Amino acid sequence: MDYVSALVPPAVMAVFFVGLVRVIVKTQGGAAKAKEDAAVDAALARVEGAPKAPATGDA
Repeated sequence: MDYVSALVPPAVMAVFFVGLVRVIVKTQGGAAKAKEDAAVDAALARVEGAPKAPATGDA
């Protein structure tokens, strides 16, 4: 019965991992996708439009 106790933890972790992947895949897209994409685009636009800080050369 030692082999059963050795296999149970990896099997339980595999089941939870598969469940996690399924949740991640199912939540991609959907009704909130356009809003999330707009938020990312706005954040990227802010970063790209920000003025560059001058390099001080202190190292």
